[in-house]
Amino acid sequence: MTHARRRTFIALAGAAALTLTIGLSGCSSDSGSADTAAAAEVQAPATTVGTPDSPVRVDVAEFANVIASPAVTIVDVRTPQEFAEGHIEGAVNIPVELPDFMDRVSELDPSGTYAVYCRSGNRSQPAVAGMSSIGINGIYELESGTNGWTSEGQPLVK
Repeated sequence: MTHARRRTFIALAGAAALTLTIGLSGCSSDSGSADTAAAAEVQAPATTVGTPDSPVRVDVAEFANVIASPAVTIVDVRTPQEFAEGHIEGAVNIPVELPDFMDRVSELDPSGTYAVYCRSGNRSQPAVAGMSSIGINGIYELESGTNGWTSEGQPLVK
């Protein structure tokens, strides 16, 4: 299954679960109508991810859920060589170890939502701290990096 199809599956599964929850909560002792179910289905949003008030470290499953939202910018803070060897689909490469890292992240929208990762979860910590220090706080950080990502069967693209 390709990453794009997996994102679509996750989004559809989340929307279906939300629709079911909304539909069930709208049930009453009298027989519900098809209109009620249809209204609940219309109100069910596609996968949406809230922007946290401060950076949050998350596991692979939550990170996959976060990046399924098209509003999230995925940031790979590894070296350009590591990025070229394989990265999460849709990621932009802003290497934390380069001297212009802070200049580059200062160009990001501080109100945006970001999903940040490295190889093991070590380099992403100072990257997230730097981003947060300039007012970018809507950050989800992959705690185990690409090592954890691939060990959970998630793909990298070249």
